[in-house]
Amino acid sequence: MIYAKSGEILREPIKQTGKKGIQVVARDDGPEIPDVTKALEDGFSTSRSLGLGLPGVRRLMDAFDVVSKVNPRTTVTVTKWIVPAGD
Repeated sequence: MIYAKSGEILREPIKQTGKKGIQVVARDDGPEIPDVTKALEDGFSTSRSLGLGLPGVRRLMDAFDVVSKVNPRTTVTVTKWIVPAGD
């Protein structure tokens, strides 16, 4: 880990009218992301990486949200709908 030294990942099956899926919440205790909009651009990196992490996750998921503040922490919440409910 380059920035956050601790955190947690929570996953939970979810249901919504007509569908089932999974929601993943990743929280860390690292520094805030100064510019979330910029961090979601392909190729943007502050660590000389490819800059595909957050933008790639956003493309793969059906719902994606990032909240980054000094206190309490950065939280990324993603949802992927897997199958229609009842299947």
